[in-house]
Amino acid sequence: MTKPPLILYLAAPRGFCAGVDRAIKIVEMALEKWGAPVFVRHEIVHNKFVVDGLRAKGAVFVEELEDCPEDRPVIFSAHGVPKAIPAEAARRQMVYVDATCPLVSKVHIEAQRHSDNGLQMIMIGHAGHPETIGTMGQLPEGEVLLVETPADVAKVEVRDPEKLAYVTQTTLSIDDTAEIVAALRARFPAIVGPHKEDICYATTNRQEAVKAMAQKCDALLVVGAPNSSNSRRLVEVGAKNGCRYSQLVQRAENIDWRALDGIASVGITAGASAPEVLVNEVIDAFRARYDVTIQTVETAVENVEFKVPRVLREPA
Repeated sequence: MTKPPLILYLAAPRGFCAGVDRAIKIVEMALEKWGAPVFVRHEIVHNKFVVDGLRAKGAVFVEELEDCPEDRPVIFSAHGVPKAIPAEAARRQMVYVDATCPLVSKVHIEAQRHSDNGLQMIMIGHAGHPETIGTMGQLPEGEVLLVETPADVAKVEVRDPEKLAYVTQTTLSIDDTAEIVAALRARFPAIVGPHKEDICYATTNRQEAVKAMAQKCDALLVVGAPNSSNSRRLVEVGAKNGCRYSQLVQRAENIDWRALDGIASVGITAGASAPEVLVNEVIDAFRARYDVTIQTVETAVENVEFKVPRVLREPA
């Protein structure tokens, strides 16, 4: 039986960003240097396949520092942690390595600088996301107010409308964030914004690639985890930019083939914490069912690289 033809549009860039790459490398190098087990507070990145792979090598994932023994190294996830966590690790004289993405650390430094200048912070982000918790935890309780939507901006109660600054989570939708920033500027004209947009280069590039291919495709599949903020934003961006079927899939086994019946083209991308092996798995699943032609939709070339902390580059 001949297979039906299908065009697969592959987004470029897609998948791992420099911050995720660095975080995974940190866990692997820590295991090489200190042996197993190495403890990791929270999933190092939001991807089950990656976490399971590191677990098999000897990483132990826990939610709180108190779940870690004092005589084993602990690593903080790429999403960042409140200031109190490394302070507590130091107090307990633990060996710890901070795998916070440098672009998230930049937001932490920014928030501290504004606070030092007497400004109250407003954070645009998602409540309960580890990155939001980490950024808000850089300053004392009440110094950072969270807004998630333009409607929240209308309700937020500030200390002094003349002394405000805002930061954002690095993995948000560019367009949605622009709406919230516009609402903040309309209500608080004196508010100070970041020198450069907080939304990171990888999030921006992956969203732009999805925008470029959304109208070409009958369906868009985003390879990523349900708890991955940047992956979920890619699904939303696809839907908002004209792709009638835009879905998140963790693995090829999660594809709903019935929903794809009769389609002629599918766009494929991957969130910043999804490895390329999972993208290839999805492509292979399509090849098994269709006569596939692949077209790459490239909107940017990435060559960013972040160094791992010095402690891992020094001999044990």
